[in-house]
Amino acid sequence: MRYLTDRKRAEGKGAAGTGTEHFWHMKVSGVGLAIMVPTFLVLFGRALGGTRQEVIDAFAHPFMAILTGLVLFVGLRHFQNGAQTMIEDYSKGATRRALIIGVTALCYALTATGLFALAKIAL
Repeated sequence: MRYLTDRKRAEGKGAAGTGTEHFWHMKVSGVGLAIMVPTFLVLFGRALGGTRQEVIDAFAHPFMAILTGLVLFVGLRHFQNGAQTMIEDYSKGATRRALIIGVTALCYALTATGLFALAKIAL
């Protein structure tokens, strides 16, 4: 006869241990995006409709370039963590790993492409 406590039965069947980290990252990045995105939209809206040179001049300003880079980086990291949480909740095994690697690669590729394009405009 085996005497297992409830704790022993539950060991190894719980969370992966990163739930709190993901939760706080999502909260902090969400608050940061709530401040950055409206500011970015106002500044981007002012440049919208101008000539090519006016738009390049607007993005060449250091504040606009830094804000655009931060919106790209923080926004895509926020998306990556949200997508990873969703994937962890609804898929298993090798599919989970492949999807997480795919989402991570996609987010880093989009971030790199956006920052490269921004650097080309700002310089």
